[in-house]
Amino acid sequence: MSIFDDFSHFLETRLDEFLKAHPHLEMMALEEQLRGQEEDAIATLATLKRREAELETAVLDTAKDIKRWHERIAKAESAQRFDLVKPAKEREATLLRQGNHLWGQMKSIKSRLAETQTLQQQIHAKRQELKAKIATAQAAAQAPPSDSSTTGWHRSPFQSKPLDPLEESFQRWETEAELEELKRQMGK
Repeated sequence: MSIFDDFSHFLETRLDEFLKAHPHLEMMALEEQLRGQEEDAIATLATLKRREAELETAVLDTAKDIKRWHERIAKAESAQRFDLVKPAKEREATLLRQGNHLWGQMKSIKSRLAETQTLQQQIHAKRQELKAKIATAQAAAQAPPSDSSTTGWHRSPFQSKPLDPLEESFQRWETEAELEELKRQMGK
């Protein structure tokens, strides 16, 4: 392994340890990742909808052309203009193949559109669940400590006093600064 790989592995390990020690930050990072995925899905949906509209227009235009050439073939046959019938039938056949190809593309786009919509909805639901968990975790972290006389036997009587709000704010700020520094170092 190169020095860069070793360093990268070290940073990833440290970041994992840090996030495990601060689960609310890990949940926030996951929420940010889901937000990015949801934005990507929404952008993909917009692209697919534009492509679907383009294909629908192309299919309709091709259908109009096929109808026009079909009528021309009928006119040429009734007028006994056989010199025009064969090329007109070839043109109609080409347009039919083109129309079938466009129709297949449109069906594929519609299928991908439905799949992407389902994926976006799933991501959105997961993101909402995660937001609720984050809110619960933050509320639990800000809840007043329980009375020591009601704590279970598994608790040590020598526990340190709960942090005062100012101390807690500084620790949270310092923790977030450490996380940002780790992210910055990993980004290099």
